[in-house]
Amino acid sequence: MNKLFFICLLSVSSLFSQNDWSSNTSPSYDELIGYLKRTAESHDFIELYNMGKSDHGPPIYLCVVNGAQDSLQTFKKARKETTILFNNAIHPGEPDGINACLIWLEELIAERQLLEAIPIVAFVPAYNVGGMLNRSSTSRANQNGPELYGFRGNAQNLDLNRDFIKMDAKNSFVFTKLFHALNPDVFVDNHVSNGADYQYTLTYISTLKGRLSKPLEKLKNESLIPELSKGIFENYELDLFPYVDLKGNTPDDGIQSFNDLPRYSMGYTNLFQTLSFTVETHMLKPFPERVVATLAFMKELIKWVDRHEDLIEKARGEAVLGAQQKSFFRYNYVPTSEIDSIFFKGYRHHFPKHEITKLKRLKYDTDIKFNRYIPYYREYRATGQIEVPDSYYVGRQERDVIKRLKANKVEMEKLQSDTVMELGVFEVVDYKPSEKPYEGHFRLKDIKIKRSVREVKLKKGDYHIKTNQFASSFIHAVLQPESEDSYLSWNFFDSYLQQKEHFSSYVFIDKIEEILLKDSELQQSYKRRIKNDKSFRESEWEQLYFIYKHSPYYEKSVNILPIYFSR
Repeated sequence: MNKLFFICLLSVSSLFSQNDWSSNTSPSYDELIGYLKRTAESHDFIELYNMGKSDHGPPIYLCVVNGAQDSLQTFKKARKETTILFNNAIHPGEPDGINACLIWLEELIAERQLLEAIPIVAFVPAYNVGGMLNRSSTSRANQNGPELYGFRGNAQNLDLNRDFIKMDAKNSFVFTKLFHALNPDVFVDNHVSNGADYQYTLTYISTLKGRLSKPLEKLKNESLIPELSKGIFENYELDLFPYVDLKGNTPDDGIQSFNDLPRYSMGYTNLFQTLSFTVETHMLKPFPERVVATLAFMKELIKWVDRHEDLIEKARGEAVLGAQQKSFFRYNYVPTSEIDSIFFKGYRHHFPKHEITKLKRLKYDTDIKFNRYIPYYREYRATGQIEVPDSYYVGRQERDVIKRLKANKVEMEKLQSDTVMELGVFEVVDYKPSEKPYEGHFRLKDIKIKRSVREVKLKKGDYHIKTNQFASSFIHAVLQPESEDSYLSWNFFDSYLQQKEHFSSYVFIDKIEEILLKDSELQQSYKRRIKNDKSFRESEWEQLYFIYKHSPYYEKSVNILPIYFSR
């Protein structure tokens, strides 16, 4: 055991003994919040705020260090100055970040002079309160400690790290409240990985190259990751390695960059030009070691932010301005076939026959290490691109959509009177519904949209949304229908995909002669179908529906979304 790691374990041990926690124990929700309340009351540089009720009932708290000892002034200071936000227990079975934040607080209390060298640091002690209260020792079958921990699902059995766009949980509305109150420059979500076995304790996910703005991409690659990796290795003798998202069954097949969709915490925060990370410690490493690794990332990141506040503010300012002024919105990122390589520290694997199943199983030999290059699929490309509109219009009846836009501080204006405008419309021409529910939804995928300009009747109270604003990337991500996590894909507009009026064949058939006589183009099209399509020729229903769909009787609003755009 190296000296620095031993010192960190002593810190963990002293904290636990002081609070009656063992080295392989993480606090319950009540223990955690009780400790933080006592600590905040005793130290003026630590503030604890009740940010609102969780879906389970008890509140979600926010702990702020180096604030202004006043809620209004603290949040104002955070928005103005450089701020880091850490999120813990979104998956309460992965509590490494909770313990790491408590150790960090203890160190500040013991050495108050450290406050002079840190920016504003905020952390959510326990985000998934319902999952935190659902404690056991068995729900994480592949994880090495702690003795007791929470459950992945919230009170509604939702995975909150899939909820940042659809916002089905109360927790998600609380998160948007605290996130926009702070407007953090850097965000970290603390997790524990699940997957292959390898030598690393500490891995991370950062935003895909295509999704991250160029100023922040440059800052991350040229300064943050190199300096963070160096500091963590020199001070903790730990490697910092990209998240091991396997391309195949084992690392020999290579790893790929993780696609941080907007539904995830860091994908969501990146929409607001926040430099975002997910920390993933390795499930099979002992809990105390994982806590130290999470703490190492936290402390070295805080040091880096303190050293580079001016660079961060400059890069983020450029990123925000660039997002507001961009001409195109790109979406639906998929991995390319381009292969890079990365130096990897792994374990040998083989496939012995299992004694019980009598079948071959995957086994890693942790006593046989290897250090070699493996394939790395790091590049993604956007398969969709649209020209950015100047404005969107959303019907006032879309209360659920409007509620979520407002929660994310989207600037909107209500129309003061009914009006008619020539606007772009989104017509859904095809989609595939999910066969199984996913996080409470039968999502729509493979969405195809036809865009055209039509005369649109807007109502008093409908919303006008200009796109040249801080939330521009979020606006495009949720309102552009083909985008990966659009509100359409999450079923907010399913009612518009259903035809409401129909016809009775025995009545409508008496009208078709008149309809065809008045529309020569339809008549010619109908005759071509009769001539070339045998099934059409032999089906009265198909013939009548074809004429009906192209007649004045067919409702014009079916498959038209209540979102319009102008350029």
